[in-house]
Amino acid sequence: MFHILVVDDDKNTRRLISAVLQSDGYTVTTAENGEKALEVMDSEHIDLVVLDIMMPVMDGYEFTRILRESDNELPILMVTAKQLPDDRYTAFIVGTDDYITKPIDKKEMLLRIKALLRRSKIVSEHKIVIGSVVLNYDDYTVTKNGQIQELPQKEFLLLYKLLSYPGKTFTRIQLMDEIWGVDSEVGWETITVHISRLRKRFDGWEEFEIQSVHGLGYKAVKKV
Repeated sequence: MFHILVVDDDKNTRRLISAVLQSDGYTVTTAENGEKALEVMDSEHIDLVVLDIMMPVMDGYEFTRILRESDNELPILMVTAKQLPDDRYTAFIVGTDDYITKPIDKKEMLLRIKALLRRSKIVSEHKIVIGSVVLNYDDYTVTKNGQIQELPQKEFLLLYKLLSYPGKTFTRIQLMDEIWGVDSEVGWETITVHISRLRKRFDGWEEFEIQSVHGLGYKAVKKV
């Protein structure tokens, strides 16, 4: 489950892009300019940014420049009405990964996003391999030495998210929003319950461990 940040100063455009992405299975957060987008990234894990260029406060060029100067290689797709060659040159010089123009071709946008995620090696095969353990996103299974465990969907998605970013700490709220959805009425205590179940299920496995980070949340650690 990939988390995409949509940055555009036009509310209708944000809604349109968000709807298209959500219908294709992505989790979406929005921001109205580059400055707000940086604030989002301080508190949420983002896999890819869909970015307008012309915005108040901080435009798309400056946002991209700041990310690249801090060695952040997050995939960026610029979606803009600016169509001149010089605009494209500037976008690529500051560090964008891809560039499409408005009006948006929804199918093209989705294909470009999938290509960017694939290039950035974010679980391109929907599998995570840790030693003899294989997590298969397509059927929610965890396999070790030929033995297959089929997990409940939420348990699998939680484990898959943590192991996709080993060593990275996720807060309970982040995990709730990404796996259960921002509109879910389920309490954050659900995360604690699911983590407990996962720990019992994989107790004694040498390949990975789910660790609590005091006062913050959880992280997965690969051991092989």
